[in-house]
Amino acid sequence: MLVALIARDKDGALEIRKANRADHLAYIDATGVVSQAGPLIVGGDMAGSLVILDVADMAAAEDWAANDPYAKAGLFDTVELIEWKKVIG
Repeated sequence: MLVALIARDKDGALEIRKANRADHLAYIDATGVVSQAGPLIVGGDMAGSLVILDVADMAAAEDWAANDPYAKAGLFDTVELIEWKKVIG
């Protein structure tokens, strides 16, 4: 199943994002369940994340999200996991 992870960073957390970016990208590579991903941009700065996960079920998506180095570093103010249906692309 495809799941969209939509996360918004805490205000003023850009340095947390930058400091944990390499670990976050390594986690994406190591887990092999991310089909698309990228930062949300607000005012020209990274301010959140959109990650499309291809996982067995919502529990797997929740586990992936909880173990993301960004989440462990306390970067996010909110995280939403929503089942997603790919129609185009």
